Amino acid sequence: MINPFIGLFLGKIDLSNLVLKVGGATFKYGAFLNSIINFLIIAFVVFLLIKAINRLVKKQPVKAVPDQKQVLLEEIRDLLKDANQK
Repeated sequence: MINPFIGLFLGKIDLSNLVLKVGGATFKYGAFLNSIINFLIIAFVVFLLIKAINRLVKKQPVKAVPDQKQVLLEEIRDLLKDANQK
């Protein structure tokens, strides 16, 4: 699918016709190579798109969530202050 376009730039390279014959079996490894190259090109394009989209999206600051111990200590402190003021 993409390799014919690459072939325009690189001089009519077509890997889909590559075969390996062993005995009576024929292995079309050229089609496999075409699939691998197509996958890598598409994966790279998707990576670049996601990277560009992430750059455009503004990151929101993360609010600090106090841990449970901190919340309990603050509640105890407030209760002690109220008890001492009475």
